[in-house]
Amino acid sequence: MSHDGVGTRPGRGSVMRAAAFLTAGVLALPVLSGCSDPDPAGKPLAGQDIAPAARARIADGGTLRWAVDTVPETLNTFQSDADATTSRIAQATLPSMYRLDESGRPERNEAYLESAKVVETEPKQVVLYKLNQQAVWSDGREIGAADFAAQWRALSGKDSAYWTARNAGYDRIQKIERGDNDLEVRVTFARPYADWQSLFSPLYPKEVMGTPDSFNDGARRKLKVSAGPFTVRKIDRKGDEIRLTRNPRWWGEPAKLNEIVLRAVPRDERAAELAAGRLDLADVDPAAARRIAIAAPRPENPSAGPSGTPLMGPDLRKLTSVQRKDKERFHGFEVRKSLEPAYTQLALNGGGDGPLADERVRRAVARALDREKIAETVLRPLGLPAEPVGSHLALSGQAAYADNSGAIGGQDTAEAQALLADAGWVPGGPVKEKKKGEKAAGSEADKTGKKEGGKEEEKDSESKTDKKTDKKTDKKSDDGTYIVGDDNKGADEQDSRPLAQDGKQYGGKQLSGGAPGAYAPQGTAAPAAATRQLAKDGKALTLRFVVPDGEGSGTLRTVADRIGHMLKRVGIRTEITKVSDESYFKDHIASGQYDLALYSWPASAFPATDARPIYAKPVPAADGSLNVEQNYTRVGTDQVDQLFEQAVSTLDESESRSLIRKADSRIWAAAGSIPLYQRPQLTAARSNLANAGAFGFGAPVFEDMGFLKKGAAGQPAPSAS
Repeated sequence: MSHDGVGTRPGRGSVMRAAAFLTAGVLALPVLSGCSDPDPAGKPLAGQDIAPAARARIADGGTLRWAVDTVPETLNTFQSDADATTSRIAQATLPSMYRLDESGRPERNEAYLESAKVVETEPKQVVLYKLNQQAVWSDGREIGAADFAAQWRALSGKDSAYWTARNAGYDRIQKIERGDNDLEVRVTFARPYADWQSLFSPLYPKEVMGTPDSFNDGARRKLKVSAGPFTVRKIDRKGDEIRLTRNPRWWGEPAKLNEIVLRAVPRDERAAELAAGRLDLADVDPAAARRIAIAAPRPENPSAGPSGTPLMGPDLRKLTSVQRKDKERFHGFEVRKSLEPAYTQLALNGGGDGPLADERVRRAVARALDREKIAETVLRPLGLPAEPVGSHLALSGQAAYADNSGAIGGQDTAEAQALLADAGWVPGGPVKEKKKGEKAAGSEADKTGKKEGGKEEEKDSESKTDKKTDKKTDKKSDDGTYIVGDDNKGADEQDSRPLAQDGKQYGGKQLSGGAPGAYAPQGTAAPAAATRQLAKDGKALTLRFVVPDGEGSGTLRTVADRIGHMLKRVGIRTEITKVSDESYFKDHIASGQYDLALYSWPASAFPATDARPIYAKPVPAADGSLNVEQNYTRVGTDQVDQLFEQAVSTLDESESRSLIRKADSRIWAAAGSIPLYQRPQLTAARSNLANAGAFGFGAPVFEDMGFLKKGAAGQPAPSAS
């Protein structure tokens, strides 16, 4: 999980596991065949943009300097503090039985696996793996059943001495044994498991998984034995670098690069590092991407599908002096773009006794949103397909995807108002004056001591956020434009403004809670009832909208402001509260101290396994607390839980897919979270770097990355090469 724009994925531990399952090896169920109806999964909205080239055109040797967010605390992806860089290293150095293709669907990794299939279903499910006979660990030992068995025992959850972050799937295995020969592995399941192909990706050697000590500590700082095109040569924590070198025992196509250096570089420093020639590849924010695109404007990626305006933006004939300097600074670089396999959602906290505990109010919020406009706000200026996400459990192109948003319905102001009225919220109703320290209608009081909507919150917010942000209303956003707010304009006029003017930044201050026009001169026409403040039992309907205040989170703040205007149309007010990136997730989202929030989930090709804890119904724990797992909206139903269990327990792929889609429809109807848009992926790359860039769904093929031979530029190979 992440919130857009913040460099590290927040919420280490259970949250980090959600990010890990995406890059550690994923699979989607096959497309339903023999059906006359169109496949609801459709196609990915955007394809990879990696400058594909045949290996013959790539020079041997060279070092790729690749920006990452962190030098990871551990190299073991199954530990709670693993992060995205942990998974990136595992992709380059460890076996994965399956990996995602460009369409977000799994493919067997032929380097490790000749075949894998269910060979028995009665009395138990049995899967037979046949391994590539050339596959060996870097110490020369064959990859085999002993490695599979050691990983199962470590991750089964039966031995608490192993400090594991997740055991889903491994806890269903009954036994693992050698097949007819050393290259066969038989896995017998105690209970049917539809997502069996998610297991053993990555696969660690028995030297890591064999004992609790080796699991807990042995693979945190080094990886002595590996089995990929690269090996971990050195981790320099002082220098913020991880150095990967060619694996001399790699049996596949030899890596073109001599080395890959993963450098931890903050997002706001990457443009400068690229300009200085110290990086070759880096994910960047929209502002940096526009600066770099000036140096090498590219035609639209044909695989990206229909897009809005090109990323380039400025007319090259009318560059400013600053833009002309950028053209020189970033000479030799270009921007490659796609959509991440992750989506941003609006989370509605249904826990506690706040207004959003009422499903009718949550549904009203959902019906007030124009998700298409929100997607356009973020994606169209980047030249990316601006379509709202229609599922909580998969993205367009993945086998389980279907647009189930019809379960709650589209934007409808009248319906939203009717739902609010049914819940007892009256337009222009009397509001009791709050006593000092009394909270407004909304989430529970912030345990950090802030007062919602009071003077103390205003002072606290200013003292914490204004150190990092301009106190002026006009604020420079992350894409280099200025966000100018004018709260005197009507909601319709606000929503019609371009992105450069949309999204006033309030610095954590509460706006006047009265109805528009309440303080207008005598004779001013009364506002329409649709925009009047709603109240119930003497409390105004005001929702606390928590957003991160970091420089890289400007997009989220713009989206939050746009959502605030949409809700204002139906009489719901929002208080924008900016908090530090470091505390945003831990102190607010995970702890439930918010009404509305924006954060992202990675798309899983195994939603029956990986998405279940995100939407599971919270249950009371033994100590009286509420166990929410990863369901930070605290909204769940028994029916959704049952559908997940049925989906993961059936070996009929079509039935499992149908059950997942039914579960998604129920999640939409409960309105605990509203998917908005697929996250943009903007990557700056040297123009002569091939087979690397904005990977989209597809897993990187590390052995094919490299720099084009002299004279080979401008002759891209077909994507199938």
